[in-house]
Amino acid sequence: MPETSGSTGRTPETHVIDFRAAEQLLAARDPQGAVKLLDQVIAAHPENTAARLLRARAFFAAAQLRPAELEFTIVLEREPDNAFAHFALARTYERQARPDQAKRHFRLAAALDPNPQYLKAARFDS
Repeated sequence: MPETSGSTGRTPETHVIDFRAAEQLLAARDPQGAVKLLDQVIAAHPENTAARLLRARAFFAAAQLRPAELEFTIVLEREPDNAFAHFALARTYERQARPDQAKRHFRLAAALDPNPQYLKAARFDS
């Protein structure tokens, strides 16, 4: 019998399926559906940084900026060199009208990865 997670009867394989389904829901512009699936995955595997990053993206897409900020921050505590997480957190701060915090993370993203989008957002020339 496969190992299950708590009383939910969910297996590790089910969580992988939920993660992949959440990716598809986010791509199909259903961030709320993605969050619902990811809540279960993260409840069972709170250390899963990939699931937290995907949930942060879903929160951002749903304009739930405080939860997005929290998730991106957790990802960066675990992976301080994650350029995408810095960039996404900066976008979150930007949407919250917090330009100084946004600028800091845009610049960190660009310093970690010379992606043209990150460099443009960093505005090193200003």
